[in-house]
Amino acid sequence: MNTYSFRLYVAGRTERSHAAQVNLRALCESLVTGRYQIDVVDVTERPDLAERERILATPTVIRMSPLPRQRVIGDLSDHRRTAFALGLAEVAGSSPQGDET
Repeated sequence: MNTYSFRLYVAGRTERSHAAQVNLRALCESLVTGRYQIDVVDVTERPDLAERERILATPTVIRMSPLPRQRVIGDLSDHRRTAFALGLAEVAGSSPQGDET
C-alpha cells in the first residue's frame, strides 16, 4: 500500500487557503486514511519554496509521492476531480465524471 505525501501551498490565512486545507484533509481521510502526510507551506513566509516549485497561483497542492508528482490548483472543493487529478481515483475506483451508465 502506498503512503501519500502532499505539499499544499497557500498564501496567508485566508478563507480560500483554509478551505483547501479542509478539503484536502477530508479527501485523504476518505480515500487513504492513515496513509498520508500533508505539509502546508505559506508562500508569504517561504517564497523560496514557492519559487523552487514554480508556484504561480495559490492554493496549489502537489502530490510529492508516490511519483510522478501531480499538481492541482484551487480550493479542492470538487473531491471527485481532485482525487482523479492527484492520482487517488484508482484508490476510490472512480473517474472524474462519476459512474455514468
